Amino acid sequence: MAGSKPQTNREKALLAMKSPPPDGYYEWDGKDEDDRPLTREEMQEGIKQARKKMGRPVGSRKTATTIRLDDEILEAFKATGPGWQTRLNDAVKDWLKTHSPG
Repeated sequence: MAGSKPQTNREKALLAMKSPPPDGYYEWDGKDEDDRPLTREEMQEGIKQARKKMGRPVGSRKTATTIRLDDEILEAFKATGPGWQTRLNDAVKDWLKTHSPG
């Protein structure tokens, strides 16, 4: 088409979706359950789970704050892997059992 502007990748993708792929649409062979397409109910449940509110659970008694720590303290807790913030919180709680703040 002379004079038409080049298509963007998005436009090409939208155009390609208007006609079936050359090899046809995917058909499950019934062998591998991991390859099975989702049912409508499974898809709706997945969407519902994805839309659930993220963040702290209702009733949580934690407050977001900013604190400055020595590098070696932060590095030591981060080196323990995921959950390091919880372990740091627990360490401070343990410290408070035997010390008074201030």
